[in-house]
Amino acid sequence: MPTPKKGPRLGGSAQNQKHILANLAAQLIEHGAIKTTDAKAKLLRPYVEKIITKAKAGTVADRRNVLKKIADKQVVAYLFNELAPQFEGREGGYTRIVKLGQRKGDGASISQISLVLEPTVSKEAERATRAAASKKADEAEEAKAEETKEEAPEVEAETSTDAEAEAEAKEEATEDEK
Repeated sequence: MPTPKKGPRLGGSAQNQKHILANLAAQLIEHGAIKTTDAKAKLLRPYVEKIITKAKAGTVADRRNVLKKIADKQVVAYLFNELAPQFEGREGGYTRIVKLGQRKGDGASISQISLVLEPTVSKEAERATRAAASKKADEAEEAKAEETKEEAPEVEAETSTDAEAEAEAKEEATEDEK
């Protein structure tokens, strides 16, 4: 059996906290983003992420388990039918918390928690992009090297003739010794 949460709860009791999280999760799924206090947003994030992970699997058992946590059938249907396919390429990190500042009345820290619906870049696509960039950099280096060779062909020719002359002198010296 899990140990109860230590410290203050979002409501007066554990049951009240469960209801608060269920209602916040339903509103987040329905609207895509909500503004709430930092404490509620931080507790809501793992709650919603586990629900979305179950929705991605899409089995009947998962749907029933989500209905235990969120009582609104329309919200659960929207989650399973429309939102879950949007998260197929994402392996986690379905929500984002943005701190907005202080509430005017009591100075409580306010945050916006929203669903991250942007498509992710797959690891294969990221690797391909990096490979293309490195290939482009290699080609640029080769082009630079070719330009420097074209600018200094006379220097190479002079050094090659010097080397050839030295080789001929050595050959002549060995022939003379024989």
